[in-house]
Amino acid sequence: MGINPGTTIALAWIIFILVWFVSGFRVNRTEKGEGAAGVTRRFLLAIAAYVLVFRVHDPRLGVLNDRFVPDDLWVAWLGAIMTVAGIALAIWARVHIGRYWSGNVVLKENHQLIRTGPYARIRHPIYAGILLALAGSALAFGRISGLFGLAIYILMFRLKARKEEALLAGKFGPAFEEHRRHTGFFFPKLFGVPPRLPAQ
Repeated sequence: MGINPGTTIALAWIIFILVWFVSGFRVNRTEKGEGAAGVTRRFLLAIAAYVLVFRVHDPRLGVLNDRFVPDDLWVAWLGAIMTVAGIALAIWARVHIGRYWSGNVVLKENHQLIRTGPYARIRHPIYAGILLALAGSALAFGRISGLFGLAIYILMFRLKARKEEALLAGKFGPAFEEHRRHTGFFFPKLFGVPPRLPAQ
């Protein structure tokens, strides 16, 4: 079987899942976190959004099966490249956050404010990477349903990130506020105050 956009996308997501599964065993214990209701609500939304993005041409979706881009090979490859780039960003960020990562809104024991790697420019690079990968997959499949699924993920990650920032602001105070001034939410700031370099 040759390499094509579909297999490239599938391999990228398989690598993502494997990295997340293995690295999930190397995290600190939770010190403070959200309740079960928020976790359950996000899980159900994620399942619904997954179906919209990845269930290609499901008759039950009706007009959502229609395409929003031409069914051309170059479009599919562009989507595949975006998917790979997004997965790479998410994994890079996952390596830097290390033992302080969690799939839920929590603070870990001895939690530290991470400002290295992609966190030097973006406050939520894991979400940014996943969203880029999802956008690429939706583009490659080309169905309107994928756009709706992507919109759900954007809303879900944005709300989750806001909750995380509230926890971090409470934990780190002025240090987090300084970090927020120097970084973008999902994208690097193009203009603004440059990050302060550590003292020599």
